[in-house]
Amino acid sequence: MAFPRGGLRRAKPEPVNGPGFAELFAALPVAVLAIDPDGRIAHANAACELLLNHSETSMVGQPYDAVLSPPQDYADRRDGHGFAAFDTEIEAVRGARIRVDFVETLVADHPGWRIVTLHHAPQSRRVAQGADRTAGARAAVGAAAMLAHEIKNPLSGIRGAAQLLQSSGEDDELTELITTEVDRIAALIDRMQDFTDTRPLKLAPTNVYPLLGHARRVALAGFARDIAIDERFDPSLPQVLIDPDAFLQVLLNLLKNAAEALAGQADPRITLTTAYRHGMSVSTGAGRPRQPLPIEITVIDNGPGAPADIAEHLFEPFVSGKPEGKGLGLPLVEKLVRDMGGIIQYAREREPEVTVFRILLPRAL
Repeated sequence: MAFPRGGLRRAKPEPVNGPGFAELFAALPVAVLAIDPDGRIAHANAACELLLNHSETSMVGQPYDAVLSPPQDYADRRDGHGFAAFDTEIEAVRGARIRVDFVETLVADHPGWRIVTLHHAPQSRRVAQGADRTAGARAAVGAAAMLAHEIKNPLSGIRGAAQLLQSSGEDDELTELITTEVDRIAALIDRMQDFTDTRPLKLAPTNVYPLLGHARRVALAGFARDIAIDERFDPSLPQVLIDPDAFLQVLLNLLKNAAEALAGQADPRITLTTAYRHGMSVSTGAGRPRQPLPIEITVIDNGPGAPADIAEHLFEPFVSGKPEGKGLGLPLVEKLVRDMGGIIQYAREREPEVTVFRILLPRAL
């Protein structure tokens, strides 16, 4: 099995007596297709045979679209750099419809040749689809907003009474306890009101790097002072369409979440990354058209991740894996990201596994 004349460039010679390209290609755990300039399948690995229920022999020489139907917006969104669609649905001619990460890239120095990878969307992936809330969920948010407003009025009266008791020489310890607990409840309600705020954000073309740098400095000066925070940035990232204050709040929430997850972890490490995903489009909800969201920002930590029983519900209010958690941080993050036209995803990836919170956002025009 060989690629077009000229082969693939290798930085180092192939090891003596090591596996050849055919063996390495066949052993890849991700489904891979090689497409020639005429749009016909030239190669398919074993993972692709299994995923599409097609043998390589029967696929080779066939037109690409005779074996599988690419994503719906494939023809419209392809560009000179390739195409990518996250968590999209494709249809194999010999199989059912399947959800995959569909990525098409061009083969350098071989015009017209393409590589297509089909990565089965893992069950460990959790995407916040806040726009799909049911009517009951929206009613719950409205009730929470009303409750927060109504509770704050008597709380302010209780706090004032406690201060009067304290000034009159009554039991200082008890009055201090009342004041402390009232302040704690008020702070919780403030967070609930952030979550239920329906005012539109002020979106503007923004360079994210100063915000990323500021969030990192705040974290290192406070809640992440004993944790290494690495940066892996794409220097050519264009401006992003965001609300700077909301974006900074998202970053700080995710960094704090990561720092808390690393408590007691040997060699705790957080990594901030940015990337531009050419052709990336994502469905922001069932029945909604796919939206171009090429800006990728991730917060990665080497902690243990969310408990399996709540991983499906991380972005739902009042769900938390922390003993003292209130379950409002990630729902607020999801709301802010959604209000900026993006999505946020939770996943356990790589080997050894790390926790990844991936934000996908629109670029500024």
